[in-house]
Amino acid sequence: MPLFRLSREPIFPPPELATKSGLLALGGDLSSERLLLAYRTGIFPWYAEGEPILWWSPDPRFVLFPEHLKVSKTMKPLLRRNDFTVTYDRSFREVVEACREPRRHQGGTWITDEMARAYCRLHEQGFAHSVEAWRDGELAGGLYGVSLGGCFFGESMFTRVSNASKAAFITQTTKLAQLGFVLVDCQVFTPHLRSLGAEMIPRSHFLSLLRSALEKPTLQGNWGEMEAFRDPAGAGSKPRA
Repeated sequence: MPLFRLSREPIFPPPELATKSGLLALGGDLSSERLLLAYRTGIFPWYAEGEPILWWSPDPRFVLFPEHLKVSKTMKPLLRRNDFTVTYDRSFREVVEACREPRRHQGGTWITDEMARAYCRLHEQGFAHSVEAWRDGELAGGLYGVSLGGCFFGESMFTRVSNASKAAFITQTTKLAQLGFVLVDCQVFTPHLRSLGAEMIPRSHFLSLLRSALEKPTLQGNWGEMEAFRDPAGAGSKPRA
């Protein structure tokens, strides 16, 4: 398959034309218009410092259906004890910066300065959101991503205290299930997310689900200020054991 070079015009080739690895195109920019179009089309950016912007649409796609969330026996009592206080959109920039910190056995980060600025713009526009897990007033873990219609596109997560990012992810996914979200796009495989119920599905199925999800209204704005996110975490949820 050819690799497409993008122009200044915010358009993408069909995701079905991606290479076997899922790479579809390079170039373009990270304007909000282009990023939102990419997510609506089933495409996301992922590249390293010094590389051109690379755009991906892997097949199969790694997703989590909110109603299929798995909560381990060790996490259930932790959540019941409220070991962490989970908030939404309280510290978006701080979460992004924490996600940028190099991980163990990694020499750098894929969240470049350009990427960080782009997602902060999306946050200011009400499309990108953070979930924070706090312990004793300190940020212990969290995640951020983009929300459109009934789909949450997860970008990155971090943890400074054991199980903090899991608490943030489980609390958020439970809430998304209550709000009728269709899926959480995890993009590429990780054992961590598989343990929480994520699974591989064909790209064609993902794109079909995405089209249905985008028919739902987008919860645009600060999630922390929305009534839908203010009830007790986990109320009414039915995660799988």
